[in-house]
Amino acid sequence: MTQSKLEAALNAAFNQCADVLQPLSDRQKQILLQVVLAAMQFEQEGQQLDCDRSAVAGETNSTSNPLEQLTSDEKQAFLSFLKQQESQNQPWKITLLNDWLEGRSSGGVQFIRERYGIQWLEQITPAQVATYLESNSSDGLKLKLGDRIEVTNGLWEWVQESGPCSREWFPCTVVSIRDATESNDAGSLLRDSSVNALGNSETSCILRFGDGTEYEMQGIYDWNRPNWRWLDS
Repeated sequence: MTQSKLEAALNAAFNQCADVLQPLSDRQKQILLQVVLAAMQFEQEGQQLDCDRSAVAGETNSTSNPLEQLTSDEKQAFLSFLKQQESQNQPWKITLLNDWLEGRSSGGVQFIRERYGIQWLEQITPAQVATYLESNSSDGLKLKLGDRIEVTNGLWEWVQESGPCSREWFPCTVVSIRDATESNDAGSLLRDSSVNALGNSETSCILRFGDGTEYEMQGIYDWNRPNWRWLDS
């Protein structure tokens, strides 16, 4: 969809809101338009990079991460905000956008709106947030239901950095998470029998691949942490 068609569709939606006596303010319309256009631009840029993603998705370049632009005080405020949103199981970016749309203060992270703006916010990917947290905090970003990640074939077979059985990465979705404190109900989850012998002392999750296959990955924050990475999208 072109920008002109997108703007026309948004204007039609604005008119429908007015027809049902729920009109948006000019500022709300402007914010919505900026968010949608920024998201569309970001998606187009991401599509151009898809062919190179498998080669570079696991690499971190601090100069390309927008979060590295934050000052020391801003970093501390942003980390506190992220942890608070994670503890409440709230998408941090949606929280900020809702604040902006409804004209509410964002508290300690109000500086993101005032100094950096929506386009800066929309550039940030889940992989960048995870990398940033792991570099600046003792406890990194935790997986949630619905998160998209990539896992290596080293989970289920012997791999070599070079050779006939080399490392490959496969995209998947987190469909279940079980903490170490939860009960071990063998009938409720699909498991690989080779993993069961390791016990249930660590956090595990169920992954679903594109073909519908499911796989349990245990020790997701411990011994298996090198075998998965955030999908940079």
